[in-house]
Amino acid sequence: MNTIASLLVGERGIIDEIPLDVIPLKLLEMGCLPGKEVELIQIAPLHDPLYIRVNGSHLAIRKETASLIKITKSENLCEKLKS
Repeated sequence: MNTIASLLVGERGIIDEIPLDVIPLKLLEMGCLPGKEVELIQIAPLHDPLYIRVNGSHLAIRKETASLIKITKSENLCEKLKS
């Protein structure tokens, strides 16, 4: 399973699963919820934090947190629709 942390800059995915017990409430309030599209905008020079766009908002999240949020990459969605 892919996570936000596995995205490359410019890649997009749809959030599948979020462990509600360990994700900061602020991310949920900003729209980081299952079914929403997320795009990796930028990675900081030391690879932490990650700068993402989700639900029209630009957010910086720690790589550790990003690795807990499971996604389906957009290219994988296209492959599923073709089958």
